[in-house]
Amino acid sequence: MYATRMSWHVKAPRAAVYRMLVDADALAKWRVPDGMSSEVHTFEPREGGAFRISLTYDLPTGTGKSGSHTDTYHGRFLRLVPDELVVEEFEFETGDPGLRGTMTMTTTLTEVDGGTEVVVLHEGIPDAVPADQNEEGTRMALANLARLVEG
Repeated sequence: MYATRMSWHVKAPRAAVYRMLVDADALAKWRVPDGMSSEVHTFEPREGGAFRISLTYDLPTGTGKSGSHTDTYHGRFLRLVPDELVVEEFEFETGDPGLRGTMTMTTTLTEVDGGTEVVVLHEGIPDAVPADQNEEGTRMALANLARLVEG
């Protein structure tokens, strides 16, 4: 297992960025890599609240972790600090033992000149998930977040 850390400068106040982290409709638009679509099945943004989300490749050439073309994961919110922090614990729904295990994603929002610095720390990522793919997907999602909240 390994960890990755990505950051992005968003030209918007922390409160606006935080709303995008705890709104199911917004999340479905931004927390999805290019070439995929998102479906939020369950989303209860409160400490202890559950979520379940599927990401599906737009083209049939994409290989999913949960199904032939889909990555589905479920988890719960561990900690929510309005306008500052979201900590999520989740796992892939998969029969592949190499992809099993609980991961933690901590999103920290820091006020900086001209907006908000968004830092995403993924911990406990299974070794079977290539680090470059995790980093690229996170980078795409953060770019989507910036476009959504800045627009």
